[in-house]
Amino acid sequence: MMRDGYVARWRGREYEASPDGDGVRIYQPEAGDGFEEVRPGRFVRILSVGEPEDVAYVRTTCTWKGEPFIVLAEHDAWLRVEYTGGRWPVANALGLEEFDFGVYQGWAPAHEVTDLREHRA
Repeated sequence: MMRDGYVARWRGREYEASPDGDGVRIYQPEAGDGFEEVRPGRFVRILSVGEPEDVAYVRTTCTWKGEPFIVLAEHDAWLRVEYTGGRWPVANALGLEEFDFGVYQGWAPAHEVTDLREHRA
């Protein structure tokens, strides 16, 4: 699983999370104690800032064609990647799209990607 976003540990379990001012929203795919359905298959519970045991930002990084990337998503046998090398000529040579000024993204065949690692901050 490729992750890029906040997670929170609460009662010994890790949840997808979203810090929000004085609270932290945690999410799960099924109903549970104190979780409210926000849409089918998506349930949320709002915790106060001190309730989670840990809140961290998780990001998956990789190497593709010898260059550094962040993995943003996964679909079938492809990974949505964002170039972190900061060199426009390299991004251009790789055929990446300019998503925003200086931000280059594209789809990489998963079998060509190496050094997949999860980082927590």
